[in-house]
Amino acid sequence: MKNPPNPPNPDLVRGAGRREWTAFGVLMLPLLLVSMDVSVLYFAIPQISADLEPSGTQQLWIFDMYAFVLAGLLMTMGSLGDRIGRRKLLLAGAAAFGAASLVAAYANSAETLIAARAVLGIGGATLMPSTLAMIRTLFTDPGQRSKAIGMWSAVMTGGVALGSVMSGILVEHFWWGSVFLVNLPAMALLLVLGPFLLPESKNPAPGRFDLLSVPLSLAAVLPVIYGIKEIPSEGWNVRYVVSVTVGLLFATLFVHRQRTVESPMIPPALFRGRGFAPAVVLNLLSSFAMMGSAFFTTQYLQSVLGKSSMEAALWALLPTVLVGVAAPVAAQLVRRGVHRAYVVSGGFALAACGYGLLTAAGTDSMWLVLAGAGVIASGIVAVMSQLMDLALGTVPAQQAGTASSVLETGTEFGGALGMALLGSIGTAVYRHEMPDSAPAAAHETLGAALAVAQGLPGRAGETLATTARAAFTNGMQAAAVAGSVLLVGAAVLAAVTLRQVRPREPECIDLAPAAPTHSPT
Repeated sequence: MKNPPNPPNPDLVRGAGRREWTAFGVLMLPLLLVSMDVSVLYFAIPQISADLEPSGTQQLWIFDMYAFVLAGLLMTMGSLGDRIGRRKLLLAGAAAFGAASLVAAYANSAETLIAARAVLGIGGATLMPSTLAMIRTLFTDPGQRSKAIGMWSAVMTGGVALGSVMSGILVEHFWWGSVFLVNLPAMALLLVLGPFLLPESKNPAPGRFDLLSVPLSLAAVLPVIYGIKEIPSEGWNVRYVVSVTVGLLFATLFVHRQRTVESPMIPPALFRGRGFAPAVVLNLLSSFAMMGSAFFTTQYLQSVLGKSSMEAALWALLPTVLVGVAAPVAAQLVRRGVHRAYVVSGGFALAACGYGLLTAAGTDSMWLVLAGAGVIASGIVAVMSQLMDLALGTVPAQQAGTASSVLETGTEFGGALGMALLGSIGTAVYRHEMPDSAPAAAHETLGAALAVAQGLPGRAGETLATTARAAFTNGMQAAAVAGSVLLVGAAVLAAVTLRQVRPREPECIDLAPAAPTHSPT
């Protein structure tokens, strides 16, 4: 089924030229660094621990503070950018991100580093929705916007994988603070070129900013993210279940507030637009699948195959090669008339095939696992790029920042859920597969089992390690089956819910009131 032709209004749609694409390139640098900061401490933590001597709790906060603050403030910053101006918020966020990077690099205590990571999260929360929303401003032509969003998705996905490798290289040749200093040149470039290349845009009539929605959104997002993030490692502990429950209660209050307040942070009308709500849900499912597979493949490379952390990080880059092709191919299919519903459905089906490859993996199947991870990533990036393009195309331009923040918050939830639920399936199978005669610690995780095995004499240690690796692989296979089923269901859901959706055409977007807010530069 092909999309019916609907030629855009030439008075409102102008093809982007060299200036716009140069501005886009400048935007991609901070986006890459923001995504890299999620994983950039993978190899730096041992040196940080030796230098700053943090407690166990402080070490966890050093690692997790950035992601928690980022997830909690995305909706706030997206809505704020629509009100005060996306370029203004982007440049303020870049300045904060750069300053916090400098403080983090030379932190002389765990408390200082934790505080700097929190400010980095605030800066990241301003940069992510602003970059995506500004694509809406820079590219009014649907085809060019689709291409740009595809590149945005590839950079975002590749940055997480690249962060761990960059961390390993820098820590090996310099000191742990260097992983933060690499942020400074890109942020400086954005601060210098941004005012000249990036047009200012905002909602001309946003209404009052609802301050009460800020703590409500934080109270809704942070406990849920925290709870589901800890479940894979420690199981369904009561405190994590309570944390998720409390977060959901606050989420209910947040939704009620948005439906009743005169000027909501997240306008409910966004979800009434055809296509936006399905895009948010399907995007969450795609993030679920992406992070769920990463949870297993990383451990498989390190603990089952015995690769060093650096070797595992380098091998994990290989599947991302396919990511750079997936989004452009999906965009090209849509431009040639294939209905977006079937492109998204096909991406989910492709990712399901990747999980299918993981179901056949043994304890010595590195190439099969890497191939499966690559196929999953390719399908999911194709899906995410099209869903983001659809979501931004179905909302008014003046609400692009808010819409972007909702999508990205859903991405954070989906990733945490994928790791929690698929991780729990894998852990349950692992514990069931471990013999009763194995030491109690070996029943918890593969890493604990390998540590116990090293302390056992002769064949006893080898037998325990072999058994634990096989049990983990069986758990990965079971989780892959669940992932495949989920993605097949997502493919059907996409075909059904998106089949009648048409993007909001440029001539229908009310851009006229926003024109005075654009800088002539």
